[in-house]
Amino acid sequence: MIGLPTLSKKHAAQRLARDEFELEELGTQLFEAQEEGAEIFLTVWGMDEQVRGRITNMDPRTRLVHIACYGDTLKVPYMDIMKVESPRD
Repeated sequence: MIGLPTLSKKHAAQRLARDEFELEELGTQLFEAQEEGAEIFLTVWGMDEQVRGRITNMDPRTRLVHIACYGDTLKVPYMDIMKVESPRD
């Protein structure tokens, strides 16, 4: 049984700083994936494995991205998302 990705035990590493352009590009990729209902891979800071799923909601108040993942909903902080990719299968 595949479960939801979990946070890594390596909390000492610092999250990479990104400029405004990188954050805007990331937001555009997330918005387009949500609009298209596309399945995506997310590289998330502090998680050992990539998250694979579909974006169901992006909450501007809490800054959480809700992802349907293995039948559950995973809520990922926007600032923790490092990379968005499309599956290749």
